[in-house]
Amino acid sequence: MIESACPTVDTTTDVRAAHAVARGIARLFARNDIWCLTEMPLKGGRRADLMGIDARGQVIIVEIKVSRADLLGDAKWPDYLDHCDRFFWGLAAHLDRAVMETDAFRPDQCGVIVADGYDAEILRPAPLLPLAAARRKVEVERLARAALRRQVVASDPACAPRGEV
Repeated sequence: MIESACPTVDTTTDVRAAHAVARGIARLFARNDIWCLTEMPLKGGRRADLMGIDARGQVIIVEIKVSRADLLGDAKWPDYLDHCDRFFWGLAAHLDRAVMETDAFRPDQCGVIVADGYDAEILRPAPLLPLAAARRKVEVERLARAALRRQVVASDPACAPRGEV
């Protein structure tokens, strides 16, 4: 029998862990008057794990990581910076966070939140890197429409566009 050079990944466990981290961050954000959606599609085919708006109308994106392999293998995350005023890494509590201080993870542009299914803590605040007003308007409107669509479809699945539920 030949063993694979790649370790097996328990995606079910990773998905559950990511949901738990998202829940903890959503609770932290709600206490701070930041309201967010999960799995928010962005222009260019990307999808933010969490995207929200704070009380000042600033757009926040959180990229959630629950495994070291996913964290180190993610090359697409800088694309998210074009869609938000603040960007955070949302990490599972068990992850080694030392890599967050390296230049590759742009500590001068990214905050760090550690979370579990019950709560979260901001370890490094995300700096404000303001979007252009026109860009912020587009992002806020897209987020609002997605939230409204999700609310309507949740109350009446017959309103879902074809192929969605």
